[in-house]
Amino acid sequence: MEGKNIMTKRNRLVLLASAVALALGGCSSVPPAPVAGPSEGVTTPKAPAPQRLPMKFGGGYKDDGPGDNPPPDLEAIPDAVPRIEPLHRFANRPYSALGQSYTPDTELKSYKENGLSSWYGRRYHGQRTSSGESYDMYGMTAAHRTLPIPSYARVTNPATNRSVVVRINDRGPFHPDRLIDVSYTAAYKLGILQGGSGRVTVESLDPRGQIAPPPLQPVAARPKPELPPSAPPVALAPEGGGMFVQLGAFSVQDNAEQFRGKLKIELAHLAEKLQVTAADGLFKVRAGPYASQAEANLAASDIRKALNINAVVISR
Repeated sequence: MEGKNIMTKRNRLVLLASAVALALGGCSSVPPAPVAGPSEGVTTPKAPAPQRLPMKFGGGYKDDGPGDNPPPDLEAIPDAVPRIEPLHRFANRPYSALGQSYTPDTELKSYKENGLSSWYGRRYHGQRTSSGESYDMYGMTAAHRTLPIPSYARVTNPATNRSVVVRINDRGPFHPDRLIDVSYTAAYKLGILQGGSGRVTVESLDPRGQIAPPPLQPVAARPKPELPPSAPPVALAPEGGGMFVQLGAFSVQDNAEQFRGKLKIELAHLAEKLQVTAADGLFKVRAGPYASQAEANLAASDIRKALNINAVVISR
């Protein structure tokens, strides 16, 4: 009986509390919390920007991306149209870059390979490619380590079965796990833009539909135009002594200078130390000099981490 009286008292207290709450809720002296509207300066929070992945040498994200005024419809930009072109006299010579040696093809032949494709955008827009042409991020071009320059290839995204045709006019990518660097537009049309890279199949195209087209036909030599006094030829750094980190060696000075220009973007903190020297019949791209072996080793380690390549320490 005593327990029943306790429960009755408790029920009365609950009912009393509920009545007080209802009375306060309806009281005009306690207005509801105001809801801010647009006129009060409250804005809808913006969605967070997509994560930008760190870019390794030869395309991807970081501060790369579209230009200020991209074309309104990238899908409408036509693919490259394969046509017969003489191969470049210099861009197909053997070379080494970032500790690796490459021997480009000097004839158009059958090629098909699966691998990772990255892309490069505004950071390289307008810069000279290995073919000497200006890079257009909105064109349908690509960089490959060994396919002839110029040549044409079909790049296919097997995940979506989307394909594009690009014109090879540049060298790269020099990141070891990448097969090809495509332009910003090509990456957009393939559907690999957002991720920075994607698995693709690269297949060479013969403009004449032949399996084995004729070998390289050199372009007739043309006289070099004289440079105005205000634009002297690029001076080579003297072959001085000290410790250096070697990154590439080219048989043509212009190719070495283009490669150094790309490295200046990727290794901005070493821009002042990057130089091109002539030795042993080659134009070598290297960073230095460094005061000691330990300092050079540390610089080489930083470069390996930044570009994931094998930088070589040399002594002069």
